[in-house]
Amino acid sequence: MEYEDRVQIATPEGVDVELTLAGIGSRFIAAIFDFTIQGGTLLAIFLLLGGAGDIEGVAAAIFSVAAFLIFFAYDVVFEVRSHGRTLGKRWTGLRVVRTGGRPVNLVTSAIRNVLRLVDILPALYALGMLTIFVTRRNQRLGDLAAGTFVIRDRPGGGGGELSGLPDHIARKGASAGDWDVSSVSAADAATVRQFLDRRVELTSAARYDLASDLERRLRPHVAGAHEGLDVEEFLERLAAAKAARS
Repeated sequence: MEYEDRVQIATPEGVDVELTLAGIGSRFIAAIFDFTIQGGTLLAIFLLLGGAGDIEGVAAAIFSVAAFLIFFAYDVVFEVRSHGRTLGKRWTGLRVVRTGGRPVNLVTSAIRNVLRLVDILPALYALGMLTIFVTRRNQRLGDLAAGTFVIRDRPGGGGGELSGLPDHIARKGASAGDWDVSSVSAADAATVRQFLDRRVELTSAARYDLASDLERRLRPHVAGAHEGLDVEEFLERLAAAKAARS
């Protein structure tokens, strides 16, 4: 890994892509943003239930369940449903991914978030910050156990995976202006870029097979994509749309 905290991964399609790892500073800012949302929501529930000194019985049970859901389920739900991004991570341009660059699933997200209970020890996430500093992929204990790491998800925030598109492809961003590509991960977008850059080096059969596999896997994550597009035309417009929105 280079000094810039970049990591190279091999995708299932056999394409090596390089991703920019999130540092402790941006992760801390994202965590503060999320904690503010969680704390504000819990405070609102507390006040609705009666406020200090008045919560007891059923209300106390409701508050306990709400606290668990807000401080545990919040991260899991957003990471699974929003492809590795809580509201704080979306705001700071970060994303949690699994080994291979794939989005987290329910199991991996649950593991990494349950282990926050260990990462916060002895106080103020001291153990978690220590492991981020000393591990090769900037991982806390929860990430190590779940097989995940956090990356920068936009070139404007330091990840250059989507910049520098050839002009003839970049211009296609306008034709894909109504495409919603927010669910396409940085790793998948980088895989598309690598394919587009290297396709002339492939045999016709390998080029078609790889393009078809990418198109089949990514099309469900692109809202508004036009039907009937050639597979490589779809990938070119996807790359252009992702770059234009970054």
